[in-house]
Amino acid sequence: MCGENSSSLAPGFFVLNGIPGLEAAHTWIALPFCFMYITAVLGNCGLIYLISHEEALHRPMYYFLALLSFTDVTLCTTTVPNMLCIFWFNLKEIHFNACLAQMFFVHMLTGMESGVLMLMALDRYVAICHPLRYSTILTNPVITKAGLATFLRGVLLILPFTFLTKRLPYCRSNFIPHTYCDHMSVAKVSCGNFKVNAIYGLMVALLIGVFDICCISVSYTMILRAVVSLSSADARHKAFSTCTSHICAIVITYVPAFFTFFAHRFGGHNIPHHIHIIVANIYLLLPPTMNPIVYGVKTKQIREGVIKFLLGDRLSLPKTNKSSNRHIV
Repeated sequence: MCGENSSSLAPGFFVLNGIPGLEAAHTWIALPFCFMYITAVLGNCGLIYLISHEEALHRPMYYFLALLSFTDVTLCTTTVPNMLCIFWFNLKEIHFNACLAQMFFVHMLTGMESGVLMLMALDRYVAICHPLRYSTILTNPVITKAGLATFLRGVLLILPFTFLTKRLPYCRSNFIPHTYCDHMSVAKVSCGNFKVNAIYGLMVALLIGVFDICCISVSYTMILRAVVSLSSADARHKAFSTCTSHICAIVITYVPAFFTFFAHRFGGHNIPHHIHIIVANIYLLLPPTMNPIVYGVKTKQIREGVIKFLLGDRLSLPKTNKSSNRHIV
């Protein structure tokens, strides 16, 4: 094993050190992370259940929301249970192949999360700019193909990470100063040249992040133009109010993502390492925790669905009228 024999080129396991410099506070740091994880699991599973059982929510916007919830709950489940074991039980060892698998799923799911947010922006664009064609453009087959394309994009772009990382020699140490197996954190442990890993990682970030952000920006530019052109102030407010939850989800996801990305590459010597690790964990936990709350508070149909679930049959959701396709969805 790499920690015992410097001639070994592949470790049998890695040791995740958690948050360097804050080991004494690991027990207390784990409490908010545990609370956020429980909130994320209950909230996202509740959203998926609600969308699948309420006929009034069987619409493209909510199908994409269910896909986002599934992605979020899977993402935090790949990291948080292991993180809590590190903080509370000092179980820091992770098998080499298990580390590579965790690394793949973390990066693939974050890429898919970004892709789903982009699809939701396109959904809002069609709903507001082309309301009469909304139901004919975003059919169930189109939604399925869009979700599958987002998934395959993540798999195909992230899969090389595992091969690029596995080819590296590990002859110095098997200690990773992190709470989970991040691509560059693992690569930096090696004693080989990981320049290819860094370049490819930057390319993937640009291909996924920049492309999705450009699509979201173009969609909201077109939406803003369409909303401003409406003659009625009430119609403008109603049109834009359908986007507020999605805008909140974008901010919650991309702000910590940008901080992690730029701090890792340009602020490494100015920002303490434990801040990097904490923000990286917030980046994985904050969107899954907050998205169900934001959509539950901001979206009338979801609020009514929750009330119906809690009160039983005493309150029923209004059925979607066929003529509603003529209005903003």
